[in-house]
Amino acid sequence: MQQAEAVREIERLRAELRHHNHLYYVLDDPQVPDSDYDLLFQRLRQLEAQFPALVTPDSPTQRVGGEAVPAFATIRHEVPMLSLDNVFSADEFAEFDRRVRDRLGDMLGQGGDLLGPPDIDYCCEPKLDGLAISLVYENGVLARAATRGDGLTGEDITHNVRTIKSVPLCLEGSQRPPLLEVRGEVVMPKAGFLRLNEQAAARGDKIFANPRNAAAGSLRQLDPRIAAQRPLEFYAYALVRSDGLAPAPTQSGMLRQLGGLGFRISPEIRTGRGCPFVMDFYRDIQVRRDGLPYEIDGVVIKVDAVRWQQELGFVSRAPRWATAFKFPAQEALTVLRAVEFQVGRTGALTPVARLEPVAVGGVRVSNATLHNFDEIERMDVRVGDSVVIYRAGDVIPKIVRVLPERRPAGTVPLPLPTQCPVCGSDIERPEDEAIARCSGGLFCPAQQKEALKHFVSRRALDIEGLGDKWIDQLVEMALIKTSADLFCLRKEDLLPLERMGDKLADNLLRAVDRSRQTTLPRFLYALGIREVGEATALNIARHFGTLDAIMVADEAAFMQVVDVGPVVAESIATFFRQPHNREVIERLRDCGVTWPDLEAHGQREQPLAGQTWVLTGSLSTLSRDQAKEKLLHLGAKVSGSVSKKTHCVVAGEAAGSKLADAEKLGVPLMDEAAFINLLSSHGL
Repeated sequence: MQQAEAVREIERLRAELRHHNHLYYVLDDPQVPDSDYDLLFQRLRQLEAQFPALVTPDSPTQRVGGEAVPAFATIRHEVPMLSLDNVFSADEFAEFDRRVRDRLGDMLGQGGDLLGPPDIDYCCEPKLDGLAISLVYENGVLARAATRGDGLTGEDITHNVRTIKSVPLCLEGSQRPPLLEVRGEVVMPKAGFLRLNEQAAARGDKIFANPRNAAAGSLRQLDPRIAAQRPLEFYAYALVRSDGLAPAPTQSGMLRQLGGLGFRISPEIRTGRGCPFVMDFYRDIQVRRDGLPYEIDGVVIKVDAVRWQQELGFVSRAPRWATAFKFPAQEALTVLRAVEFQVGRTGALTPVARLEPVAVGGVRVSNATLHNFDEIERMDVRVGDSVVIYRAGDVIPKIVRVLPERRPAGTVPLPLPTQCPVCGSDIERPEDEAIARCSGGLFCPAQQKEALKHFVSRRALDIEGLGDKWIDQLVEMALIKTSADLFCLRKEDLLPLERMGDKLADNLLRAVDRSRQTTLPRFLYALGIREVGEATALNIARHFGTLDAIMVADEAAFMQVVDVGPVVAESIATFFRQPHNREVIERLRDCGVTWPDLEAHGQREQPLAGQTWVLTGSLSTLSRDQAKEKLLHLGAKVSGSVSKKTHCVVAGEAAGSKLADAEKLGVPLMDEAAFINLLSSHGL
């Protein structure tokens, strides 16, 4: 290929890739399969390798992290990056609104076009909890990116920002202004944050306290290859310089203008008049806060008319025409009074902090999680320390920071218990694990209780009505020790339990009896084998077909099962080698717990393997659990949320927000009739 032909082909490929990047990362509206996009990308990469002189900074191939920079350079902001003042109540916002109206009334009411203080049109948007950055474009191409810093100078993070897919390297549209400066927030979505921490925990690395810290830490990496692996997104909220581009007359219009240039803007932006509108927006966002894909800590309210913004001007550090209406704090400072260790189903010890009670996010908090002993050692947290706790929605509060400068004299590092706080057995902590465990197994009452609660749960043996409180009493009264004991219970055993009546006892015994008929995957899951969830239990059952075949398999045989690696294989094989586990299984069989054997599928490919499906609404012929189980049988993963990676959404009656999400993202939909036909075609 001649260079002139290569130039034309490269420009065509870049334009097409930019178009698809914009659809995928900004509009959430992909129109081609990932495989087609990958072919275009690889073709461009091949041509650029063949003609290196044609590589430009705005090429889609240049997003991938390059070499690390030796240090952060500083960038001076031509327009200072100011902060916002905050309000924390309806009364405080009403006072802000009064000041705005009075000032505009004074300025424009006398001989102007206003007759007294007006009702103000406000532009409202969520206050994203991330890191504010500035982007400068020269002739339509990203030239540099900087953090806020002290408002006058920030750090040059261009090398990292280039890796964020929702930051356009080249502006959309035909206009290429000589200079454009855009500001916005870099955030890490909640789902990406959870995945990042799960991966870090699996490697034994430090986990991030919250998405904001994760986003900030990602942007402050010297090596852009690290930032390129982090799930970061950018939302634009301000156009501060626009040489050669006529600015919109309103804040909301300016945001639409940014959208037209290829930037992602918040879909929650609303415009309306006066205090009542702002309060309605605030309350609506606060109610929906936990369901948003990113963390927010309030709403930002700006006077919509740009000419009124200019009239109102600034105080020394903040604009008079904007404020942040903050939600109740999700972080609070308190004192650690004690640390206790709880024992879970698998013997894992979870350290629980007992705190001086403090209000966080509108809730009184006196306990928080410390995750594991690695976290205790990393933070060097000690009894008596002043600590910062974080709480979001219904998430268990956790300690995220220690203030060593406030540490009282005489504190000592927290020791790892050497004996189980429940049964006194030795505590084991393998060198390659962050989790310490009680070695007592089912001898430990705490593990007994948790194992039994798991055994009777809805997705295991599903013994309806046998809840946690009944299990606690049955164990404490020595009526049951193992799951097999449940099937030996008599009515006279149940009646002495607190709040147990004649009819309730009969119902529980009937539920226990019904649970004797189950399935092999449910039975395997109910056993509570470490690392074996529903999907793994199903894959094991389908692979071997019978429990007897499973019980004699070794690690190598388990490694042949779909999605089973060496750690899981060792855990399963070890479980079935234990004499007491085999004894409980035989007792369960003797008590009449039974299931049909399956056809052993071995390595046979599953038709939906690697696909992610979502169920929403109600189906008339199947329960949600039954539908999920059938999808798992076909190899699919069943998720509770819709994303761009979702293969299909099955929508029943009264489908809710997941249906709307699927339509927005262009995810294929399937009604109940088509779903039943699909299952039937595969013999289910």
